[in-house]
Amino acid sequence: MDYLEEAGQWKVTVYRKILYVLLFGGILATLLSFYLYMWKCVPSTIMVKAGVDQELNINIPASGLLYRDAVEASGQARNSLEDKSISIDFSNPITVKANQIDTYRLQVKLFGIIPLKDVNVEVIQDIRLRPAGIPIGIYVKTQGVLVIGIGEFEGEDGQLFHPAKYILKAGDYILEMNDQEITGKRQLMDKISHLEGQEVVLKVRRGDAVFEVMVKPEMNQNGEYKMGIWIRDNAQGVGTMTYIDESGRFGALGHGINDVDTSTLMMLGSGTLYHTEIIGITRGSNGSPGELTGFIEYDDRNVMGSISENTPRGIFGYCAPEILANAEYDYLPIGLKQEIEKGPAQIICSIGEGTEVYDVEITDINLDNDNVNRGIVLEITDEELLSATGGIVQGMSGSPIIQDGKIVGAVTHVLVQDSAKGYGIFIENMLEH
Repeated sequence: MDYLEEAGQWKVTVYRKILYVLLFGGILATLLSFYLYMWKCVPSTIMVKAGVDQELNINIPASGLLYRDAVEASGQARNSLEDKSISIDFSNPITVKANQIDTYRLQVKLFGIIPLKDVNVEVIQDIRLRPAGIPIGIYVKTQGVLVIGIGEFEGEDGQLFHPAKYILKAGDYILEMNDQEITGKRQLMDKISHLEGQEVVLKVRRGDAVFEVMVKPEMNQNGEYKMGIWIRDNAQGVGTMTYIDESGRFGALGHGINDVDTSTLMMLGSGTLYHTEIIGITRGSNGSPGELTGFIEYDDRNVMGSISENTPRGIFGYCAPEILANAEYDYLPIGLKQEIEKGPAQIICSIGEGTEVYDVEITDINLDNDNVNRGIVLEITDEELLSATGGIVQGMSGSPIIQDGKIVGAVTHVLVQDSAKGYGIFIENMLEH
């Protein structure tokens, strides 16, 4: 009997310990989830316009210490040069004002005690942009040639060769061969052919690294010397111009041009914008994104501008003077992410003749999304656009998003499961390239 009692007490003790562990684990998980939620509520970068009162309504139980001496916050005294910092309470809306373009640092602590996040506060020029919404034909040439695949081939004697295997990788850029610049795939193929099997030295860019490798081409069954690589030197497509500034500089797409095979951002050698006419629409549906089909004539008469940068935030360059002169929409102020609200907004795009303004709903705002192109979540609500396209389709990337008379972002992606919904990039992210 004593043995049974001891065994029962032992079980109770074990169960109690297990419950304590589960309780402690649950509390810890809850606290961690709360901390991560608070962390996501505070953006890693906050931009404010020089000389303009900016309201910040983060509304979390935290405070921060802002380091600089040219910033005011409502309810606070102006910093002195001796102090060089100011305390900010994020549990209530605050108004921040900076008098000049500069960079500041904000240390945020949860409940004023627990370190939460270091925030960059960037003061930018209060600029105005013309929303465009113009369809554009895009042609870009790579810097060097892009390796999109490595393979093997059969030689004259039936032996299999793979000269570049373990030397080159998909996503590599061949910049030079034997100290001569490579500008296109035909040039590279001709050089390999003329060297008749001699070992060559290639200068290659892989990510941020640039290095040299040696490859010996081999002869295939047709008597041609090959390295066993598939290469590409250009890309074409249709997109939408987002904005034009006062100097004629444009931003478009809201995302970079990636190679279709390697999914890597294409290194830009040169690029050109062309006039395009939308001649067809493939409607999007759940599980199947649609697209706009454009007709593009790649000749000098149809040039709209030049592309100077291809970045994860979009493509940028200068448009032809007549594009700026004939812009349909007037200049608008930019709306920073802290100014955007859930609710009605508009996008500007073209699905045929001319551009039109269509109604959308901003359903969520991700202040600190790891994916820079998905800060805005939106849904098409305009019946005319839904009827014509089914929602967001390929080719609409770059369509400017307007809310409360401000340009706040650009459409970037469609939600494949629901073509009426998609994502957008904050306009400030496009401007910080």
